[in-house]
Amino acid sequence: MESSDPPFQEFYHNLFDSHARNKIDFKILDVAEERELPLIDLGLEEEKCKMEIAKASQEWGFFQVINHGVSLDVLEKMRCEQVKLFHRPFHEKTKQGNQNFNFPAGSYQWGTPSATCLRQLSWSEAFHVPLAGISTTGDSSTLSITTKQVATKISNLAQKLAAILAEQLGYKPDFFERDCSATNCYLRLNRYPACPISPEVFGLMPHTDSDFLTILHQDQIGGLQLLKDGRWISVKPNPEALIINIGDLFQAWSNNIYKSVEHRVVANKNMERFSTAYFFCPSYETMIQSCFENSVYREFSFGEFREQVQEDVKTHGYKIGLPRFII
Repeated sequence: MESSDPPFQEFYHNLFDSHARNKIDFKILDVAEERELPLIDLGLEEEKCKMEIAKASQEWGFFQVINHGVSLDVLEKMRCEQVKLFHRPFHEKTKQGNQNFNFPAGSYQWGTPSATCLRQLSWSEAFHVPLAGISTTGDSSTLSITTKQVATKISNLAQKLAAILAEQLGYKPDFFERDCSATNCYLRLNRYPACPISPEVFGLMPHTDSDFLTILHQDQIGGLQLLKDGRWISVKPNPEALIINIGDLFQAWSNNIYKSVEHRVVANKNMERFSTAYFFCPSYETMIQSCFENSVYREFSFGEFREQVQEDVKTHGYKIGLPRFII
């Protein structure tokens, strides 16, 4: 029976051979303390809730929310549909599109095509699903229906959180209402297969997100880590919470008040991990500039930012991001 796992070791054999030939000794990952992210109950008193969101965005760049309006039953159904999707044979997932869901061509990705060493290889696979396609497809599969339900609810949550963060800086939220409609955003369905050579490779290498906000639902396996005060910490899973993190665009827009924090996923030797990430993005034409005078960053379009990130990853094997746009 054909495996559902991508052929990491076969496809990237040159990286593994180079690693063995040069006897590269990877430092075992530092033991990361497991901690809970700031927990914000969206059902509590409004002004206190808003202040806590802004504080966490400044001090952590990450927080988690409960009473977020997204049904836990629907989120669990989404996870179950992902399990079925990713457990299909590998060759089926690589087809242009998918017979049970109207994924666009090229939506399935795995590994890291630009990797030049094992430390740049991400031991993971994903379907990148633009919400514009979700809203127009007539597909009636359980996966399609569930994905639409999750996307609709999380889109509303993203708009709500972005509005709060704008208001806490003294600005109206109309920028996000105008330029970050759901059709500009996308979902990424993730699977991190069990990795026999962990910790020599990451599930997802260290990076920051190139959007305004990311909203994540993860299972209980754990593995998400973030950089806090110069040290990596492991995020303790909370079955009732959604994880929110600030992206590069919000850091630039807020002139470094809100922090886009480096994070990664540690591969697990024995267990697979699933997550669903919602990326709150503007159109490629949208111009990003600080809402304050004496901006740290020059004005740039989201499209320009994405192109620069892709060029850097192709050239250097990793993302450089906002430092490219400092004045």
